[in-house]
Amino acid sequence: MAGNQRFIAGAPEHPNQDATRRTEVAPSQRPFAVLFGCSDSRLAAEIFFDRGLGDLFVVRTAGHVMGPEVIGSIEYGVDVLDCPLVVVLGHDSCGAVGAACAALEDGMAPAGYIRDVVERVTPRALAARIAGRVSADEILAEHIGHTVDLMLDRIRLLAERVAAGQAAVVGLCYSLADGTARLVAVRGLDMPVASAL
Repeated sequence: MAGNQRFIAGAPEHPNQDATRRTEVAPSQRPFAVLFGCSDSRLAAEIFFDRGLGDLFVVRTAGHVMGPEVIGSIEYGVDVLDCPLVVVLGHDSCGAVGAACAALEDGMAPAGYIRDVVERVTPRALAARIAGRVSADEILAEHIGHTVDLMLDRIRLLAERVAAGQAAVVGLCYSLADGTARLVAVRGLDMPVASAL
C-alpha cells in the first residue's frame, strides 16, 4: 500500500524512522524526491506520505511561494542530490490563497512581509477568476500549476532533465480533512490530471 494510502487508512508503517536509519543517513543523504510545499503546520509531508529520515528533501514556505532561497534549495535537490521527482504540494484552506482572494474582493492586502506572500499568490487568483474558475479548489489548482511552471521556467537544469525524460514535476492538492492528495499538474510524466472540481 502506498504511503499516502497507509496514512489515509490509519495504518502507517513509519519506515526509516529508527536509530538504524538515522545512522545510515548521517554520512550522506539520497532522497528520492524534492517536496516543495506550504509551511502550514497541518501539512506534514513526511507523516502523510509515511516516509522517514533521508526519504524526502523538503522545502516549505507560506503559500508555497518561490524566492531565490527556494529556487536554490530545489536546484540543490535536483542537481547535487539527483532527485528525479519534484513535488509541489498545496492544500485546501490555504491562508495565502484565501488572503489573495480576499485582497481581490476588498482591495486590502495584509501588512508587513505577509503582504509579499499574498502579492505573489494574487495574480494566480486573478488569472483563475478571469478564466471563470472561481471556486477555492480551482484557484488553488491554478496556483499549484503556476508554481510548477514557474519552477521549470526558473530552474534550467530541472527543465532540461524533464525535457530529457530524466525527471518529473507534479503538483498535488492535499485535503486536510480526509488526507488525500489530488494530482493537479504534471510535467515529464504521461499521466492524466484530474479536473479542478
